[in-house]
Amino acid sequence: MIECIVQNAIDAKDAENLGVSRLELVSAIQLGGLTPAYETIQQVLDSVRLPVQIMIRPHDAGFIYTLEDKEIMKKDIYLLCERGHHRIVVGALTEKKTIDTVFLDDLFGEFPKLDVTFHRAFDEVRDLTEAYQTLVAYQKNIKRILTSGGTNGCVEGADSLHRLVQLQHTWQGPSILPGSGLNVNNIQDLHGAIQANEYHFGSGVRKGQSFEERVDKDIIKRIQHILLR
Repeated sequence: MIECIVQNAIDAKDAENLGVSRLELVSAIQLGGLTPAYETIQQVLDSVRLPVQIMIRPHDAGFIYTLEDKEIMKKDIYLLCERGHHRIVVGALTEKKTIDTVFLDDLFGEFPKLDVTFHRAFDEVRDLTEAYQTLVAYQKNIKRILTSGGTNGCVEGADSLHRLVQLQHTWQGPSILPGSGLNVNNIQDLHGAIQANEYHFGSGVRKGQSFEERVDKDIIKRIQHILLR
């Protein structure tokens, strides 16, 4: 399973045509990814058949959200659900750097059909094992956790990612989705160390490893070859 970050319909169609398995739609990738404009969301959903996880993140000022922030996020999710789309990427923490379960309870109570990727807010928790155990209780909705193992990237976090994958199998919880810093040059060694079932790629599948360039067919094919053998 290869997930790819996209920012518009052209990106999305490119990725689908090149054999990517799932898309994460964001805006403002230079800020780590924010909620896309609704018009962009509509264009992407009308352009592809692949599963599309849509980022719900109102700003880049951390993952501890005010009540006003949460209402904005819920309004964005409501618009998606009205359209019949329930796949989102979201995450929230408390001031103690634990999972914001009050927000999750509220969110899934109001939107019970959500299919969620809990994003890299997970990498800022005080304890990865504690946080994973918390999210196991929400696996009806939280299907996967995007993480670099509590570090800046998957290279540094490989050992932690492997331990999280082991917890995934032991507790039958949400899938671990390694992401950050993955590319065609390191995925073989990292997959050997981590042994996840799915991986999240950003600039690493683009020409020149730049979001200003399009998804590269040869890179995608090489990554597929590595992961499938």
